[in-house]
Amino acid sequence: MPDSNRLNSDLQTWLLTLSYDGADFQGWQVQPGLRTIQGELQAALGRITGETPLPQGSGRTDAGVHALAQVASFQLRAPIPPENLLRALNRTLPASIRILEARTARSAFHARHSAVAKTYEYRVFPGSHCSPFLARYVYCCPWALDFRLLQAAALLFLGEHDFRSFAASDPDLNNRNTERSESPGPERSAYSGPEPIPSPSEPQRESTIRTIFSSAWEQRTTESADQLVYSVRGNGFLHHMVRNLVGTMIDVGRGHLRLEQIPKIFAARSRSAAGPTAPASGLFLHSVEYPPEE
Repeated sequence: MPDSNRLNSDLQTWLLTLSYDGADFQGWQVQPGLRTIQGELQAALGRITGETPLPQGSGRTDAGVHALAQVASFQLRAPIPPENLLRALNRTLPASIRILEARTARSAFHARHSAVAKTYEYRVFPGSHCSPFLARYVYCCPWALDFRLLQAAALLFLGEHDFRSFAASDPDLNNRNTERSESPGPERSAYSGPEPIPSPSEPQRESTIRTIFSSAWEQRTTESADQLVYSVRGNGFLHHMVRNLVGTMIDVGRGHLRLEQIPKIFAARSRSAAGPTAPASGLFLHSVEYPPEE
């Protein structure tokens, strides 16, 4: 009978940093019969190493969402040098997925549980005449927007708040715990142990309190077009939270919603109180942060 301790000692934890164009994928998470980032990465690892670990991402990006620097972790037994794995993966994966870095990590590292902060970018093209070569990477916004109002609205999201009004209205929100709804790193530590079992009469309700460290808009000039770019850094994000924040701020910027109403949206703790969900095409996972030892 094989020695389980010996088998576990042969496993090496890996950390990948990857970038992808999410427009042609049904999000990060593996789904039967659908093309996903996680599924492509798992298949590529299988072809290269003969092992098929399921890479765990720092979070599940939705269909159409992009990543500049997503982080994934998994374990392998194959003794392959990091530079060889990086080259082999980039030869095997579709051109719309690129591995930027491959390295080994400490055994307890987990791309999601070990994260302490994330930054997202949301890109808006102000105008309806958007180039077809740009449309899949921005929100082509048809309304004239007041930049000063956008910036003022962004500042109202700084600090610790209950963001329930800006979370997706999923029918199973009260009894789920998904990577899309990312809790602050320390509360989701790899060492946290088993979670308490909720009472049958009281379904588990995940916390919707998050802390936003920075929240700001900038006017960015690129070779293809001028854009409005929203950057937000926080210790965790709920499902659709960034897109719902942007949709609400767009309503403020076009004069459809007053700045004074945002505190009332927080207080309502209801998705129906906030603005619409901005399209997935403009959202980019910009970066993920880990403690210094990582």
